[in-house]
Amino acid sequence: MIKRVILGAVVILVVAAFIIVWNPSISRIDPPAAGSFKQADVDHGKVLAGLGNCGTCHTANKQKPFAGGVSFPTPFGTLYSANITPDLDTGIGHWSEEAFVRAMREGVDREGEQLFPAFPYTHFTKVTDEDLHDLYAYLMTRDPVSQEKPANKLEFPFSLRPLQAGWKLLFFDDQRFEPNADKSDAWNRGAYIAEGLGHCTACHSPRNDFGAEQTGAAYDGALVDGWYAPALNTSHSTPVAWTEEELYQYLRNGGSELHGVAAGSMAEVVHRGLAEAPDSDIHALAVYFNDLSGAGGTDAAGARKTAATAIRDAKAAGQRQMGHGEQIYAAACASCHANDPDSPNLMRPELSLNSAITAPDPTNLLRVTLEGIDTPSGLDGVVMPAFHDALDDEDLVALADFLREKVDRPAWKNLQARIDELRQP
Repeated sequence: MIKRVILGAVVILVVAAFIIVWNPSISRIDPPAAGSFKQADVDHGKVLAGLGNCGTCHTANKQKPFAGGVSFPTPFGTLYSANITPDLDTGIGHWSEEAFVRAMREGVDREGEQLFPAFPYTHFTKVTDEDLHDLYAYLMTRDPVSQEKPANKLEFPFSLRPLQAGWKLLFFDDQRFEPNADKSDAWNRGAYIAEGLGHCTACHSPRNDFGAEQTGAAYDGALVDGWYAPALNTSHSTPVAWTEEELYQYLRNGGSELHGVAAGSMAEVVHRGLAEAPDSDIHALAVYFNDLSGAGGTDAAGARKTAATAIRDAKAAGQRQMGHGEQIYAAACASCHANDPDSPNLMRPELSLNSAITAPDPTNLLRVTLEGIDTPSGLDGVVMPAFHDALDDEDLVALADFLREKVDRPAWKNLQARIDELRQP
């Protein structure tokens, strides 16, 4: 009797597991003719693809846009992005809109295979039917590119796609975006973009041991793709509040007088992803993140007054000593980064206001110092030279310690170890 009960329980568990894991395939279709989509839908889809940063994640070779092959190192191994051009053999040319929507909302491909959450369907599930239709229209009217996706290199058992069904039970909330009735239309539009296609928390939030965004830590900041994505909520480290106008300038142009310039992954977001977005969407994002950071109601005059005080305090702190770090700063940095406290210059970012200095992680400061910033990454016409060869490790540690002391922050720990990692070819 007991054996029968155990056997019955096992059968039930196996059947339940099969039901959870199994997804039917969706029939192949003949590729829809480009002319079958309204041009207005295709044009809007182009904007949406930018908001989702699709081109950056799915373009390893700029001569083959959307053909995939971009590598994504994770603690579980390396994943590669898929070919999302309408190629019949290696892309999504045979995918119906139904199959596309299922992948975006449920993380399941046309053949019924589970997708790994490095593809942020956990965010795309919030997107409206209309926007997914327009995004599909845009992708299906791109030039087809024949390019096989490299095989993923994941450790066992993380390479087993059926396990993703269990991951979803634990961490996936399959819900559309719901507007907040207590907020403005602009706030809700900004939230819809940021939480949906923009998948902003995917970079700006820490993850747990299973690779899921930590509950209750949205926008707390995280190290991702070799850069530190700073906190965007009230735990942010910047000494000056992000006003709506400063946020707009940063997201529209790649730089802000009181917060510096976009670099690394964020430069891709600004100069590539958001390039086609209308001003109304950029303003909406500014409204949302201004509120999220706790700076709602802060005006430009108040922010500039705070900035002036922070710069004067940093200058006073720097004048108390003339050690090795300040000597490096005076020789290599001050000629471009010294500012009048009452009128900091957008083209000469003030370091004492910059999150690269005030963040809890030194990666951004070290990478920008070692690698510099070229024209596509920073502001138009403004570059910063690389100091990889000009400054040795001792110089970098001394400079970082000096800059942290200037803004009244404790010295970063394990600086030398991080420098060693970043100097690796």
